[in-house]
Amino acid sequence: MAVYTHLGAEEMAALIARFDVGTLVSAKGIAEGVSNSNWLLETTGADGSGARFILTMYEFRIDLADLPYFLSLLDHLAARGCPVPRTIHDRDGALYVNRPGPQGDKALALIEYLPGVSVSAPTADQARAVGAELARLHLAATDFPATRANGMGVAEWQRLAEACGAEGLARIDPELAAIVAADLPRIAAAWPEGLPTGVIHADLFPDNVLMLGDRVTGLIDFYFACNDITAYDLAVTHVAWCFDDRSGAFRPDVSQALIEGYESVRPLSAAERAALPLLAQGAAMRFAMSRAWDWLNTPADALVTPKDPMGPARRLGFYAAKPGVFA
Repeated sequence: MAVYTHLGAEEMAALIARFDVGTLVSAKGIAEGVSNSNWLLETTGADGSGARFILTMYEFRIDLADLPYFLSLLDHLAARGCPVPRTIHDRDGALYVNRPGPQGDKALALIEYLPGVSVSAPTADQARAVGAELARLHLAATDFPATRANGMGVAEWQRLAEACGAEGLARIDPELAAIVAADLPRIAAAWPEGLPTGVIHADLFPDNVLMLGDRVTGLIDFYFACNDITAYDLAVTHVAWCFDDRSGAFRPDVSQALIEGYESVRPLSAAERAALPLLAQGAAMRFAMSRAWDWLNTPADALVTPKDPMGPARRLGFYAAKPGVFA
């Protein structure tokens, strides 16, 4: 989440009037994230009792043809009891609305606000709860009828690496250029086939999970969701949750709890478990590449701070050296 496009009060109020949510009371830009512009809105509510929502404007990395997949998936999962925000349809029943602009139309969607906070230093109990909810999501989505290829798969890592270039990667950190040159071809060549697939979140970092204590109250930001290897989603979450953000140190208690929580709902096959070390290396590479591109290309006036690609890049080396963490 971030704010790239600035909307005036009158335009914001007119946009919100297209939904049956009452009149706009306040709008606050949300700075976290990298791909879309987002605001926390307060309205009078359809019944006058007050309500909160999240408004998202899709800026880049989002093909508008994919929006029905993302937004319908939210409704599908919410209807099956997953802690996922519902999409608020406009007065005509549409999943999103368009805003004309000098550089083309931009789509906006309004979604339900869920309570909770994102944790920065998760406990083992919190990780266990997240693992279980991720598995429930995978099971709840088995009958979701739409499909979408992973736009941030191996081919995209390779494209981003080429777009950044060896010189650009070295400007970020010489170590990053060396990691990409050595490990990206190896991971791409060994990427597994034949593992179970399904709908995955693909970006379940702590800032995309809302919690109250040890209870998960919201899984949010589904704009990388797709159909891919199910265990890869667990690997992405492992990369995101199992290392100390400040020191980079691996947290074995969080790792064990995350996997135990997942398997308490959906046990892994032997083939999935054997593939996890490579899947985690791929997940680390994916975020290193997208963050590197953002680091080099985020506009200077955007209300967003690019994320450091070296965190996931160094985690890649950990997984390559210690595959036994998934044993």
